[in-house]
Amino acid sequence: MKVTSANTQVQLNNPNASAKDAVSNMQRGHSSSQSFMERLENGLEQVATTQSNAANLARNYELGLENDLAKVMVGQQVSSLAFQLTLNVRNKALSAYKDIMNMPV
Repeated sequence: MKVTSANTQVQLNNPNASAKDAVSNMQRGHSSSQSFMERLENGLEQVATTQSNAANLARNYELGLENDLAKVMVGQQVSSLAFQLTLNVRNKALSAYKDIMNMPV
């Protein structure tokens, strides 16, 4: 699932949008011809972008350039969730690798 600030902003601006609509909108952006490596690379780039955007929002709030604390906090939460998802994917992949390596041949 793509986690982008644009998708989050659309969801924040439309409180009546359901989660199902949000997921279907995000899935339309995926190409079925992408390899696993490309999807993983794109996901990591999006997480990095989300973290960078959250850091910029926090810095701008501290400097007084951003006045919407809710926007800053939502950006921080989106960044945190994206990182947690990335960490869980890494842990699952590492666990699968260990399981495969421990299989008898």
